[in-house]
Amino acid sequence: MGKDRPSESCTRFRVCVIGECTAGAASLSPLFHSFGSVALSGTPAETMPYELKQVFASLPQMERGVAKVLGGDPKGKNFLYTNGKSVIIRNIENPAIADIYTEHAHPVTVAKYAPSGFYIASGDASGKLRIWDTTQKEHLLKYEYTPISGKIKDIAWTEDSKRLAAVGDGREKFGAVFLWDTGSSVGELSGHSKTINSVDIKQKRPYRLVLASDDTCGSFFEGPPFKFKFTLRTHSQFVNCVRFSPDGGLFATAGADGQIFLFNGSTGEPVGPLGGEKAHKGGIYAVSWSPDSSKLISASGDKTVKLWDVGAGTAVTTFNLGSDVSDQQLGCLWQNSHLLSISLSGYINYLDQNNPDRPIRTIKGHSKSVQCLTIHKGDGRSYIYSGSHDGHINYWDANTGENDCFSGRGHTNQVSKMLIDESNELVTCSMDDTVRYTNISKKEYSASDIVKMDVQPKSVSVAAGGLSLAVCIGQIVLLKDKKKVFTLNNLDYEPEAGVLHPGGTTAAVGGSDGKIRLYSVQGNTLKADGKVLETKGGVTDMAYSNNGAYLGVTDDKKVVTVFTVADGYSVKNEFYGHHAKTVTLAWSPDNEHFATGGMDMMVYVWTVSDSDQRIKIPDTHRLHHVSGLAWLDEHTLVTTSHDASIKQWTITY
Repeated sequence: MGKDRPSESCTRFRVCVIGECTAGAASLSPLFHSFGSVALSGTPAETMPYELKQVFASLPQMERGVAKVLGGDPKGKNFLYTNGKSVIIRNIENPAIADIYTEHAHPVTVAKYAPSGFYIASGDASGKLRIWDTTQKEHLLKYEYTPISGKIKDIAWTEDSKRLAAVGDGREKFGAVFLWDTGSSVGELSGHSKTINSVDIKQKRPYRLVLASDDTCGSFFEGPPFKFKFTLRTHSQFVNCVRFSPDGGLFATAGADGQIFLFNGSTGEPVGPLGGEKAHKGGIYAVSWSPDSSKLISASGDKTVKLWDVGAGTAVTTFNLGSDVSDQQLGCLWQNSHLLSISLSGYINYLDQNNPDRPIRTIKGHSKSVQCLTIHKGDGRSYIYSGSHDGHINYWDANTGENDCFSGRGHTNQVSKMLIDESNELVTCSMDDTVRYTNISKKEYSASDIVKMDVQPKSVSVAAGGLSLAVCIGQIVLLKDKKKVFTLNNLDYEPEAGVLHPGGTTAAVGGSDGKIRLYSVQGNTLKADGKVLETKGGVTDMAYSNNGAYLGVTDDKKVVTVFTVADGYSVKNEFYGHHAKTVTLAWSPDNEHFATGGMDMMVYVWTVSDSDQRIKIPDTHRLHHVSGLAWLDEHTLVTTSHDASIKQWTITY
């Protein structure tokens, strides 16, 4: 084990899919590398017709009652966390600059920088630990180990970046400490009967190592090789976190009992509790020390973060982060002058010591898989709207990455489709059986502009004249001015997707039987034209070009078909290339090109007039299928996926 298993040369050709970073990042930090159009198979980079322009990263994936470890780089420029199979590195001054590492086959649970800053170690739910390079844009794998047989919950390095400890769930053992380059053991992490939640190593010699476990105990080790010295029995419930002060003088343990205890960093002798009997009203999930070792912050389920003066043993500041369950604080990081905490919602808060009730900034976004996208241009700016699996809708400034969500109560289940209508309202349909109309200038959900459907809607389309078309399970509903005006029931097929022609005269509805029925919109009714178009398989998505000249259709047999409207919907072209079901289609503003995304993680950009002329973007969102596409302009394609991130690509024809 322990040797470079995938050799660095064999990893190198996968350049464009492993590291994924934003242009412009290089100037801010040596750990970021802008690498636009990257070539595969030795072709020169200039020839690539696509380039990754920007990444809007996902938030951390959170779980109630489970601590989230935030990692910081030794130079203080970046912080990192995990979501699904991704490790996300973000610039602390400008969090819109992000880099995503996507080489784990299982959900990643923790990632930590080596003190040298040159490597990151990340551990996943299967017990695999990968050590990879931060200085190269490809993030080459250096070593890979499986130190324990279950989920890795925390990682700690020695200050010389030569040894590391990994702890978590396991069968025979719950932790291991080993040499980073050979995997050889440098001690035995014994003494616990349940999952080990946290580990830390004193960053000054002589080394000390401390563990915190679900068995309500901590344990103290001397080394290397690390040998068990004694058990710490101060907590009455799960011990969630243990951290040494940077100078090694003290370490702190924090638990589900709402208590924080301090110990001597060299001997492990108890020094005393912080805040008397209870530090927080709720369980404490994380602590992080100030760089000068005189203070620490603690994050708690009581929805507060406290700043402690360690010498006095008292809380100097209490940051109140809200009153909702989603405001529970499950992680924190003190990085230079920045104090960060993570809420259960996934939101990352930059705490303000001068105004503890209002963070300096809150990073929002998605923590669950994104299902759909749309674009809106206004006030000379372009905005991206995205809807996710949990009903959350976010909007992003396409240039800066600044983002927020609507206020008020929105969808309660997956947002399946969204678009902007002629009166600048965001029209969304959701698995909560509603179609909503939200005024995008007011930035808040309307309590009245909700249309309740009889059954679950799958897709929604809009056209001129205040028309909307909702395709539901076994039902097609025509809406006008936000009211249902006509419903088609008792269909002899299962409708999957439907679109209104931009002029509002025709509705095309695609079924799981591979047929598209055309209906004419007559006043407030839909009349079957008797015209049926054939595709190769069950329809998965469809869209009219912006000028209404073409109808593009994707199906579950991996084929894309384009029909010419003016020519009686004759087949203009069929497009082959996807290796798995195509699920989404979006037309370029030039009406000559369109993009499709599929379960094969591929995006293709097609030319209507020539089915052989195509641009293939492989591994657009590595390990995740593409769920939504939209065009900012003729040369900028936006993609999203179940990795909860949004990417912008520059396309050159």
